[in-house]
Amino acid sequence: KSGVVFGLSLLTLLSLAAFSVISVISYLLLALLCVTITFRIYKSVVQAVQKSNDGHPFKALMEKDVSIPPETFHKHVDVSLTYINRFLKQMSKLFLVEDLIDSLKLAVVMWLLTYVGAVFNGITVLILADILLFAVPPFYEKNKTQIDRYMEIARTQVNTTMAKLQEKLPGAVKRTKAE
Repeated sequence: KSGVVFGLSLLTLLSLAAFSVISVISYLLLALLCVTITFRIYKSVVQAVQKSNDGHPFKALMEKDVSIPPETFHKHVDVSLTYINRFLKQMSKLFLVEDLIDSLKLAVVMWLLTYVGAVFNGITVLILADILLFAVPPFYEKNKTQIDRYMEIARTQVNTTMAKLQEKLPGAVKRTKAE
C-alpha cells in the first residue's frame, strides 16, 4: 500500500514540476473520465451481446449520497479555526519578540531557508520531502538504537548551548521547567 501511495504522490509531484497545476488536474480528470466512459460503453456492448438487462454499471455509486452534512462541515471549520488562531497567536509572539530566543530561532530558520530557496524551488522541496517521508521510517527502524543515542547527544548539546546563550543575552526571558 505504501508503495502505491509513494508512486502516486511522486508521480503527481513530478507532473506538477513539469506542468501547471491546472494542466495536471485537467489531465487527471480527463483520464478518469476516459476510463469511466470506456467502461460504460464496454458494459453496454456486453449487455447488448448477452441480451441482459443489468442496467447502468455505476447505478450503485450514483445512488450514494455524496453531500456533506452541515454539522460535519461546521465541526471541521471549527477545528480548523482553532488551529488557525493558535498559529496566528504564535506568529504574533514570534514577530513581536515576546521571547527573544524564540524570535532569534525563527530568524535563523528563515535565514537558512533563504539558502534552500536559492538552490531549490518549492516543488523540488516537496519531491524531496515525499521521498524522505517514505525512506526515513524504514531507515530509522533498522538503525533505531544508534540514531536515538546520537539524537540524545545532540539534544543535550543544544540545550547546553541554549542555556549559555540565555545567560549571556541581555533582556532574554528566562524559561522555567514548566514551559
